[in-house]
Amino acid sequence: MMPYGTQAEAEAALGRALTAVEELWFRYSAQIPDWLLYYHNILFLFLVFTLVPLPLALLELKGFKPLDNYKLQPKARLLPAEFRRCYVDVMRVFIFVVGPLQLMSFPMIKFVGIRTGLGLPSLWEIFFQLLVYFLLEDYGNYWIHRFLHSKWGYENIHRVHHEFTAPIGFAAPYAHWAEVLILGIPSFLGPAIAPGHMITFWLWIILRQMEAIETHSGYEFPFTPTKYIPFYGGAEYHDYHHYVGRQSQSNFASVFTYCDYLYGTDKGYRYQKEYLHKMRNQWADGDFAEAAKSE
Repeated sequence: MMPYGTQAEAEAALGRALTAVEELWFRYSAQIPDWLLYYHNILFLFLVFTLVPLPLALLELKGFKPLDNYKLQPKARLLPAEFRRCYVDVMRVFIFVVGPLQLMSFPMIKFVGIRTGLGLPSLWEIFFQLLVYFLLEDYGNYWIHRFLHSKWGYENIHRVHHEFTAPIGFAAPYAHWAEVLILGIPSFLGPAIAPGHMITFWLWIILRQMEAIETHSGYEFPFTPTKYIPFYGGAEYHDYHHYVGRQSQSNFASVFTYCDYLYGTDKGYRYQKEYLHKMRNQWADGDFAEAAKSE
């Protein structure tokens, strides 16, 4: 809650007039306690988990043919009951694990110094803080994910997430409750090391979950804006990890590809891409005999 009763008091404390965005923030948040602002994340997560994967899921269930050109595993078709089961299981973990975790973590948010007051961060400040958050989370997630593909980690925890060998958007957070807790640790690394404004934190939670839903969507669209992000993995990259499944020792990264490249855990994926590219070129050139030999 802000220590100002009026906008005039806030402007006097800042020594300047509020920007239009700061006026909106003041009107909305001035009388809301900090803990309640933080708990907005529970609502945001619920809406993202529910609404972002929904359009593709409905189109796939309706058999919308134009989507078939972009489906990464076109022969994999889930029944409505499987979509429903996935969503219900995700919501169960959300209610009993994610929600309580959010409720209990507010003291840590206050301790690291995430603020709710004025003035608001600039767009550049938000951008660079989000970049730090993504990079730190990606690095931590990479090593935890590799551990989860050890024999013990996979059999006891990670196998739940890999029930979907052809992932769907709803399956992005579909996992064992212990995995949800463990992977929550690197998500807080960035905000803990480089704390910013609550708005930045909200954006971080929303964008990270939207990215996870995209990479689990099962579709690779040529027009997605994330294709212009350097070293970004995307749906095709992560879909290979699910397709290989239990034996996968490739493509552990959650967002970017640099860790897999540096530590050599993308070799299988790169070999497959090179092989498929070669085969497509041979078929396009009409060299069917050579293509058959290559198989």
